[in-house]
Amino acid sequence: MEELDAMIANNHATLVEQDSRQLHPMYHPTRTENAAMVERGDGVWLYTTDGKKILDSMASLWNVNIGYGNRELAQVAYEQMLDIAYSSGFAGMTNPPSAQLADKLAGFFRPNMNFTNFTSGGSESSDTSFKTARYYWYLRGKAGKTKIISRVNGYHGMTLAATSATGMSKFHSAFGGVLDGFAHVPNPNPYRYEGDRREGESVAQAAARALEEAILREGPETVAAFISEPIQGAGGVMIADDGYFDLVQAICKRYEVLFIVDEVICGFGRTGNWFGSDAFGINPDIMQFAKGVTSGYMPLGGIQVTDEIRDVINGAPEEQSWMHGYTYSGHATACAVGLANIEIIERDGLLENSQRMGARLLNGLQALVEEFPVIDNARGLGLMAAFDVVMSKESREPDAKLAEAISEAALEMGLRARPIAEAIAFAPPLCITAGEVDFLINTMGDAITQARG
Repeated sequence: MEELDAMIANNHATLVEQDSRQLHPMYHPTRTENAAMVERGDGVWLYTTDGKKILDSMASLWNVNIGYGNRELAQVAYEQMLDIAYSSGFAGMTNPPSAQLADKLAGFFRPNMNFTNFTSGGSESSDTSFKTARYYWYLRGKAGKTKIISRVNGYHGMTLAATSATGMSKFHSAFGGVLDGFAHVPNPNPYRYEGDRREGESVAQAAARALEEAILREGPETVAAFISEPIQGAGGVMIADDGYFDLVQAICKRYEVLFIVDEVICGFGRTGNWFGSDAFGINPDIMQFAKGVTSGYMPLGGIQVTDEIRDVINGAPEEQSWMHGYTYSGHATACAVGLANIEIIERDGLLENSQRMGARLLNGLQALVEEFPVIDNARGLGLMAAFDVVMSKESREPDAKLAEAISEAALEMGLRARPIAEAIAFAPPLCITAGEVDFLINTMGDAITQARG
């Protein structure tokens, strides 16, 4: 037994040393000192090379929707790779899985959205949405409509354009700031709204008015699109009040601004619906997706456009072709995995489980709010939830330091939860069981107690 423990320890130490040569996302050396070296996953559980078992209440990055260790998707990928792992989607070439997935997705989100372009992930999807919006207006004879408006604390990716749309200054300051042609408006946070609010206005009305004022300030003739997540994910699981998206969609139509909905996190069952838009009556011009479409088993993303936009694109003269695409657009193996992943979500009733377990999770988080004076504002939809850590419920003053300490304590107890400023977010795999939800809540309660002590 001692020899086995020594072998495990030596292997772990070797891997940690090798990993020190890797520049990780959002890198600082202090963040990689005690990184979890995950070697295996099963359902909602992760197993590390130093012998730890961790319930991953974030499904990695909101995206392992069907859970870890699924053998079916591995088999699908293997069989597809034996046939053709990848072939270019450029220059008159295509492949069966990309055609089949595009057909599956036709009308899947909305009846008037039947045209899909595939990318490798959410950031590429954002850039594709922005370029497609500009291209659409160019073909419509309104080439000046190029600007993109997004929301403060919205997250739309890490490429240069996607970062500019992301409404968080910490992503901008060391990289040259926001690109010209991007603007941000307040998000409709009902708990802590930071925009201008007039007497008698609801937060939803104030935030929608801020969008209209931004369009008028920039000039409607210059604004191509407004982009929004149904629920802000990396911005702290912010859920807008009812009516906000109705107002936003009316404003976009009034000023001929395309509405882009970012379903990268909310899509494919995360909210208990196929898409986050379903809960808010959102009917956009462009929808972008990634993450849950393959449950993270292969990199895949994409956009869908309305039939009206499709017809404009198809009607372009050849010299004005849609000159956009990526090497791995329509990747055969990724598309085969995406198609099988959707079938698993349907077959295994994971939407229904997301609803049931999401309600159980939210009830548990609300119980923590009742128990602890520093926990407030529990909210969620399906298996996407959060609470805020505050100095006091009366002041609502955020306590990001305590949120970090709570998350660190939880990890030591075998629960991975993500601190986002003063919020702690939860988005476990959709296959989570009632017993695992209860473990999550009980462990979080113990972690709060320890961190406060």
